[in-house]
Amino acid sequence: MSASPNPTAAAEANARSSILARLRAPATPAPVPLPDVSAWFNAHQRHEDSAQRVSRLRAALEAVKTEVHDTTATDWPELLLRLVKAKGLRNLLIGSDTPHGAALETRQPVGLELKRYVESIDSWRDVLFDEVDASLTLAKSAIAEVGSLIVWPTPAEPRLMSLVPSVHFVLLDVATIHSDFYSAMTAEGWKDSLPTNALLICGPSKTADIQQTLAYGAHGPRELVVLLRHADPVTSGAAA
Repeated sequence: MSASPNPTAAAEANARSSILARLRAPATPAPVPLPDVSAWFNAHQRHEDSAQRVSRLRAALEAVKTEVHDTTATDWPELLLRLVKAKGLRNLLIGSDTPHGAALETRQPVGLELKRYVESIDSWRDVLFDEVDASLTLAKSAIAEVGSLIVWPTPAEPRLMSLVPSVHFVLLDVATIHSDFYSAMTAEGWKDSLPTNALLICGPSKTADIQQTLAYGAHGPRELVVLLRHADPVTSGAAA
């Protein structure tokens, strides 16, 4: 006489098979919709003009001990040379082939050696680290909201130019100041072309130890000097 089936055991076997089947089945999570970033920034963007963006950028930079000066497309070389003299700098590193570097060279400044970045780092590392007082680079643009300079190193102006010298001069055209990071990325088409090393510089290099003692220049320039280059003459706020 055969034994009657055990309903409890059969139910447990079915439940176990169901659980194992679910565990073995490929996971197919429901797709998560992407946030509409553009809509959010459009709804929260500041409606401000160029002068307001300049003011916000200046306030943010100066809050972290960045030196900011207004100048023009014509007068910036003379302003830079005055600042270099006032700081007692012996030399200035410029790019290997840049319009702003060439503009300085045409002035033939007395008492200041202009050094072009024309050597490979292996051949003049000691000179770069031990003998160069300051450098000049061009900022691609800037972000007013967080007070950041956008610097894209190139073969003509490598990353080390903004990292090694103790004083870093940055030339920034005010027409390239964006309200926020999203505006900068979309207006400049970052999704289509990015350098291997894009930089956001917010101020001179600084660090603090466990005692919260702030020191400048530990990991880069101890001074950051920004020249805001206006297309037209400025009537106020110009450097003396």
